[in-house]
Parts: sequence; structure tokens; C-alpha cells
Amino acid sequence: MSFQAYLDNIEDKTGLAPREFIALAKERGFDDPSTKAGTIVEWLKQDYDLGRGHAMALVHVIKKGPKIDAKHVGSSGSHRDESDTLWLDGKKNRPEAG
Repeated sequence: MSFQAYLDNIEDKTGLAPREFIALAKERGFDDPSTKAGTIVEWLKQDYDLGRGHAMALVHVIKKGPKIDAKHVGSSGSHRDESDTLWLDGKKNRPEAG
């Protein structure tokens, strides 16, 4: 599953776009660099029933933003992404590929 697909699946399950999770995390102070990933994973498990893989995708965008390593872009296989920048504003707001 691509990184973007993880985020899209989270949106399908919770009804929240990644940017909304970033705002919720900021309200809780989880965007602080000292916040451990496990703290965020536990919050996402308790409040949204997200598993570790999906939660870690959100940990990345909460702590590091939308950029991902270019090694995942254009590669073959199920983990390949189209871009090194993840779309955080919801599936229905994503521009059509072109």
C-alpha cells in the first residue's frame, strides 16, 4: 500500500482528512518535537481505532509534514507513490492527475 493510500484509507475509516488530524494533534501538543511516536499511536488507537501502520503514517505527517523520501516515488510495487508530496486535504479535494 502506498503512503497516500494509507492516508486515504484513514480518511475512509474516520471521515477526517490528514490535515484535520494534524490540527487535532497540534491542539494536544503532539506536534512538539519531543512527543514520542508511541504517544500519538496510542491516541489514534484509543480515539479512532487505527492500527499501528495507519497511525505511523499520520505520525509522519504530524511530525514531518507532507514530504516523503523520493525513493518511494515512481518505484515499482505496492508501496509506490506518485509524488514525494502527500495530499493532506482530503480525497475529494485532490486535483485530478493529469
